Amino acid sequence: MAEPRRPALVLCAHGTRDPLGRATVREVVDAVADRLPGVEVLEAFVDVHGPEVAAVVAGLTRAPGDEVAGVVVPLLLAAGYHVHVDIARAVAERPDVRTAGALGPDDLLVDVLVDRLGAAGAQRGCPVVLAPAGSSDPRAQADSADMAERLAARWGGPVSLGYAAGPAPAVADAVTTAREASGGIPVAVASYLLAPGFFQGRVEASGADVVTGPVAPDPRVVEIVVSRYRAVLES
Repeated sequence: MAEPRRPALVLCAHGTRDPLGRATVREVVDAVADRLPGVEVLEAFVDVHGPEVAAVVAGLTRAPGDEVAGVVVPLLLAAGYHVHVDIARAVAERPDVRTAGALGPDDLLVDVLVDRLGAAGAQRGCPVVLAPAGSSDPRAQADSADMAERLAARWGGPVSLGYAAGPAPAVADAVTTAREASGGIPVAVASYLLAPGFFQGRVEASGADVVTGPVAPDPRVVEIVVSRYRAVLES
């Protein structure tokens, strides 16, 4: 007897023109599919290119007797406009499609950031600027501030925020401020971006002594996605 079909998982990322960034997202999608055999894992995007999340959600079908056709998991590090508006609109007329929260804040992401800093050569306890993409949505800013506090508790040194775009301070300004406040101690920037692309370029041009790469691909990102999917279905 065939096993019942499990609800699809729609991984919804921002979108990027950068080929390496697209390949990184695809790597995460493939890794999630490997972790969830029997689950159709689909990629979707909210900006730059398709497939658009609304179209992917519209194409989900529900097996007879099932209550849930799919779960949308944002492949986004904070819950701002794209989560609360774009994804919310995409599922508004689909009560059989559920949504999970953004990937962050999450302590597994703190683990990734700490490991990235160490691998890049940052001295433990040195000043760190956490660099998200940036959002005008106060909910996303709150998520990023939460991550900065979690990272500071683990890192054992000052952690401030500097954005690749959007709100102040810009990452380069945050690096300058951190260097002045520390009396010239080397400053590290922890990229709080999912994948390579335009914003990562800004982070790397910030003037920091050490700059890390994005958080993906990393098995712990995949673990968070799988946990979000399962938690929605178990709720």
